[in-house]
Amino acid sequence: MAMPDPGLPVAAAADQLIGIDLGGTAIKLGRFDRAGTLLAARQVPTPRPAMPGAVCVAIAEAVADLDPDRLAPLVGIGHPGPSDRQCRIARIAINLPGWYDVPLADWLEPLLDRRVTCANDANCALIGERWHGAARGAADVVLLTLGTGVGGAVLLNGELFTGQGGAAAEPGLIAVQPDGPPCNSGNRGSLESFCSITGLARLSPLDPPELRRRAEAGDGQALAVWQTYGEHLGIGISSLLYVLTPQLVLLGGGLSAASHLFLPAVWQTVTARVLAVSREGLRIERCALGNGAGRLGAARLALERLG
Repeated sequence: MAMPDPGLPVAAAADQLIGIDLGGTAIKLGRFDRAGTLLAARQVPTPRPAMPGAVCVAIAEAVADLDPDRLAPLVGIGHPGPSDRQCRIARIAINLPGWYDVPLADWLEPLLDRRVTCANDANCALIGERWHGAARGAADVVLLTLGTGVGGAVLLNGELFTGQGGAAAEPGLIAVQPDGPPCNSGNRGSLESFCSITGLARLSPLDPPELRRRAEAGDGQALAVWQTYGEHLGIGISSLLYVLTPQLVLLGGGLSAASHLFLPAVWQTVTARVLAVSREGLRIERCALGNGAGRLGAARLALERLG
């Protein structure tokens, strides 16, 4: 791992931490103490287009606003897509323009005058949920983030699984229908192409909040859309269960707010497709921390790697 510039703040002084969750729509920031208590929060729009340089400037301005007294010398950033094994480079973000091997930590450290580490945003969400959320005490967990894309993270024996080059655990890119809609990854019929916001839009012209509202009011067409969505998601989860047999599958991201509408279809599909021995003791639940899991987990990773 690259050594920090000696002029950067000393890690031993890290009484507070900053966690950042970079999304396609918004950048969510939190300032935390070392126990994970949220002390201050900000949210700013992600620049349009979300080119790497513009995003870095937006992050720097937001951090200065969040921590004007410079109480937090360590920063963790969750970004869409994988990072390298040294946790310095955003390798690729298929839903953000120009994000190929972006040296995110190297660019941000001089802008922030703080030490920086980065990781896949779903990995951050899973770490946050394991620290103070629904995954506490669990050793084998799969997390899916359902939003602009479908991200994912895997915890095996209590450790993040990132694979040989840091790019493992992208369950949203597995194929669930060989001749399905094209995916930005180059695949066709990926789980993301069915279960992202774009995938949901193929089932209904209504935006997700309105579709949820109508379903909760008993609208049959809206309920049928969520049923179909849950079946697609259940097919993807079924494949993951046969490979990983986790004790817990967590659902996060904006679409998870409607999980009560599609989880019955998920369970129905999983029960029909997966042998009982491969789903023994399985729980499938919504994340407990909502949209705050990513920034909390990013702060935790900054503490573990830099503190």
